[in-house]
Amino acid sequence: MAGPVRGGPQRIPRPPDWAPGDPPPWAALASGALRPTLADVRAALAAAGALAPSPVELGGFARRPSLSGRAPPIGGRAAPAAVLAPLYDHEGEAWVILTRRASTMRAHAGEVSFPGGRKDAGDPDLVTTARREAHEEIGLDPSSVEIFGELDHLSTITSGSFIVPYVGALAERPEDLRPRAGEVDEILHVPLSELLLAEVFREERWMLGDLRRPIVFFDLVGDTIWGATAAVLRQLLGLVTGTLRLGDLGHD
Repeated sequence: MAGPVRGGPQRIPRPPDWAPGDPPPWAALASGALRPTLADVRAALAAAGALAPSPVELGGFARRPSLSGRAPPIGGRAAPAAVLAPLYDHEGEAWVILTRRASTMRAHAGEVSFPGGRKDAGDPDLVTTARREAHEEIGLDPSSVEIFGELDHLSTITSGSFIVPYVGALAERPEDLRPRAGEVDEILHVPLSELLLAEVFREERWMLGDLRRPIVFFDLVGDTIWGATAAVLRQLLGLVTGTLRLGDLGHD
């Protein structure tokens, strides 16, 4: 009997000269037996060491090709943003909450992402931004989230932004979440053990300018996670399995 069909309807702007990439960092491990818990994630992040800022954050806007082929602007200040990876234990293992963006959005329509967004003028810091955006997008109570980790910062080349990914713990699976109409089509709950399966991860190499860059994918049943969100998940899972370090994001 055939298994479930993996992958979703997300639009992937794959160039014609793409090539297969590397296997997952944890490929040598018995992925089917990997069921990390929230305690495992805490321990991994506590031992991870120093994180890496993004190129945009360090040096302003770098003029490099984007996935769309458009050149980014030059000059100005990098715009800070934050995303939240909310985790909780359920049935003996850690799960992460993701969103599928509304199909009507002008940018990244239908893509799977973490809740998050740009820093507002009223946000004292990016932790506040991450909590606020998660509350606005999926109704997650800010007081229910314990921020305990931070991953390498990413650049979004087209907009000149940098994104700070925060990892947060929830005491239990939240049952009162609600997607914000016009912004989120669906809230996804995904066990980390599923993301670690060999058949879920894949990497491709895309030519962007004169460089061949790694693009990461996770094929769920009905959805494909790719791009920056997939790169953050790859690093988180690599840290938990002891196969990556901070600084090994593989996406800038």
